Amino acid sequence: MSEPQGILSLVTLGVANLKQSIAFYEALGFRRKAHAADGVGFFQAGACAIAVFPSEELAKDANVAFEGIAEDFRGVALAWNCRSQHAVDAVIARAGAIVRKPAQDAFWGGYSGYFSDLDGHLWEVAYNPHFRLTDDDRLTLPD
Repeated sequence: MSEPQGILSLVTLGVANLKQSIAFYEALGFRRKAHAADGVGFFQAGACAIAVFPSEELAKDANVAFEGIAEDFRGVALAWNCRSQHAVDAVIARAGAIVRKPAQDAFWGGYSGYFSDLDGHLWEVAYNPHFRLTDDDRLTLPD
């Protein structure tokens, strides 16, 4: 049996209000799945999934102290890659959230902007002409 490859399958976001966070991600167009799971919201997000889970419960589950949530930067950004600049603008508009950086031409030759969700998790929305998206919008990195 070979060693498993590193693969990201689920990102869990600690949230302050589970019901509001579920509604926010549904409004972005993510389809909620696994409705039977109590106290957590699961969403299919392409090849991986996103979960929203109360922050205090997440800390407890990981056996770490819960000190509250930082107001601004958490050192992590999720990314949503799009097929065009127009699609980037549409996603940021649909988020209806706090726009942290309006979409603009990027130094690396693409186009991107940032918004945050209700709990301050950063999302970069980008069009990168150097990255290929499959027919089902999965990111394929070049060699």
